[in-house]
Amino acid sequence: MSSEKLQHTKKMQKIKSARDKMMKNKNIEKGLIIVNTGKGKGKSSAAFGMILRCISHDMKCAVVQFIKGSWDTGERRIIEQNFSGLCSFYAMGEGFTWETQDKERDIFMAEKAWSKAKELIAGTNNTMVLLDEINIALRYDYLDIDEIVDFLLHEKPLMTHVVLTGRNAKDELIEAADLVTEMSLIKHPFRDGIKAQKGIEF
Repeated sequence: MSSEKLQHTKKMQKIKSARDKMMKNKNIEKGLIIVNTGKGKGKSSAAFGMILRCISHDMKCAVVQFIKGSWDTGERRIIEQNFSGLCSFYAMGEGFTWETQDKERDIFMAEKAWSKAKELIAGTNNTMVLLDEINIALRYDYLDIDEIVDFLLHEKPLMTHVVLTGRNAKDELIEAADLVTEMSLIKHPFRDGIKAQKGIEF
């Protein structure tokens, strides 16, 4: 064995030993509160990746969309057409707030979506519940952040995962979460006049 290959083998053995030691004490299993936020693209996409993982493991899950109500999105189509037995899908929004132009209606729809979300989370049938774009409703104070955090911390079943997406996640939600990922924006085609495209944004 060459000295370079030997050095590499020793380095990998050292890394493996450190990893094994670290993993030895990682034996807690619990339902996570997961937040995907930030100005960058990919918050909902990453969340739907987790939903598809649940589906592939025959785990019941659910999606509540707080904004994209009438959109014919790819994720909604594939789930409803192929996996409705494993994943229930509720598109309960009516568009972004600047499109609806009706604050009272937005609040009503957000509260209705949150009521459905609580039902799906508390029911214990679902391993994961995705609350897509709920952070937008929270940002505009259409929902009470204290009520949501209290529910997630004290009423969510122990083994149920809840994923919350949308930019501008509230500090209280970030503090309560087990896993928080912030998507940072480096470049976006929208800035160059390129519109949202099928297969990329929806």
